[in-house]
Amino acid sequence: MHRKATLNDCEKVYSLICDMECKQLSLDRFYSIYQEQINNRHYYCLVCEYDNDVIGVLNLRFEEQLHHSECIAEIMEFAVDETYRKQGIGKEMLANACQLAKDFGCTQIEVACNQLRKDTHRFYLREGMHNFHFKFSKSLVGNDTTENAIGK
Repeated sequence: MHRKATLNDCEKVYSLICDMECKQLSLDRFYSIYQEQINNRHYYCLVCEYDNDVIGVLNLRFEEQLHHSECIAEIMEFAVDETYRKQGIGKEMLANACQLAKDFGCTQIEVACNQLRKDTHRFYLREGMHNFHFKFSKSLVGNDTTENAIGK
């Protein structure tokens, strides 16, 4: 079952995103951001629940963009519990997210994905997404290494 996340889902969403990022994020800071987003109509945190347990999360942001002159949806985080992967859950969640974005008035859905996530790239391509853009980043705190790593 897919539904909008609630504040009660925070710890499970946190766990899924920490697993996705391969690092332990600050729970206090995560909770603060999560609480803000749950109450902001420009975010929609979709969760997949199975046997009363959250096993997947897809966090969307809806944003008016000047260079499109339209509202665009962006997948900010998307993770399915490793135990439940390759069962069509991600495909269903992405389809649901696309419908939510259309219902919000978005004309496009986008996602940025680390170059190292080859399986994820294949998933997005298989689901009809296109790799038309590059995304660049630069650290504004600490050491700005050129080495790419998940969780950086």
